Amino acid sequence: MHVSELAGLRARFYGAGMTIALRLVAGLSLALVPIAAQAAAPATDAIIALPLQPIVGADHRACAVKTASGLGYSVLKDATGPKAAKGDYVLVNYIGYLAATGKVFDQNMTTPFRSDQVIPGFSEGLGMMPRGATYRFCIPAALGYGAQGAGAEIPANSDLVFQVELLDSRTAAEVEAMQKAQGAPAGAPQQ
Repeated sequence: MHVSELAGLRARFYGAGMTIALRLVAGLSLALVPIAAQAAAPATDAIIALPLQPIVGADHRACAVKTASGLGYSVLKDATGPKAAKGDYVLVNYIGYLAATGKVFDQNMTTPFRSDQVIPGFSEGLGMMPRGATYRFCIPAALGYGAQGAGAEIPANSDLVFQVELLDSRTAAEVEAMQKAQGAPAGAPQQ
């Protein structure tokens, strides 16, 4: 190839490259127009209701398997740790929402409580989980709050869904021994 041919190829590639670059710039400009328009939208005086409660999509409100009691569950992340026994203290991350609408009514992280001091469906589900696992529980109203509901957030006869991560579990004896070792009064787990 002669030098003049190389120069011609370089000019064509450079021209094609510039055309692609210009198209990209034009595309980005068009893509950014809606963002700029949103930023310039007028402010509203509407107050956001507190607490802020998001809606969970329908694809996160179903469970794959049902137990004999009617509790539904899906294993989202499996683990091989020990399972919490009835009456054990557990440490969990969880989010609870209504099965019908996906409206979140509660969520907490690193929450300690006794596994037998929650609604029956939640307690049953905890007993199936190995430490370190994350499950979704689909709790029918009969294993939840039933006909009485729970305040304004959980209407009567509501089916519930919980995503639960079991961080840790300890027997009552282990918790008591830990409290004695730390010089804390017996009764509730340390946070």
